[in-house]
Amino acid sequence: MSRKRRTWTPQEKVEIVLEILREENTLSELSRKYEIAQPILSRWKIEFLSNMSVVFDKKGEDIDKLKQEHEEEKEHLVKKIGELTMDVDWLKK
Repeated sequence: MSRKRRTWTPQEKVEIVLEILREENTLSELSRKYEIAQPILSRWKIEFLSNMSVVFDKKGEDIDKLKQEHEEEKEHLVKKIGELTMDVDWLKK
């Protein structure tokens, strides 16, 4: 009889990895506790540690998004000014 494959939410993975990083229990104890193979836990830990900097890089993404929105709004306003200037010139004649 085969075992059904379990899926873990990102939040659950984070909690497990944080337990690993606290080093209160060994990897084998946590493996038994959550019924997850040790290599998987090690992989989650490595992945977590390699992607930690992304958490602090989000501000850069937000700033880039705001800059892009500002540029798009600026282009729209410049285009609108051009249209209104042409309308004023046409009405003056």
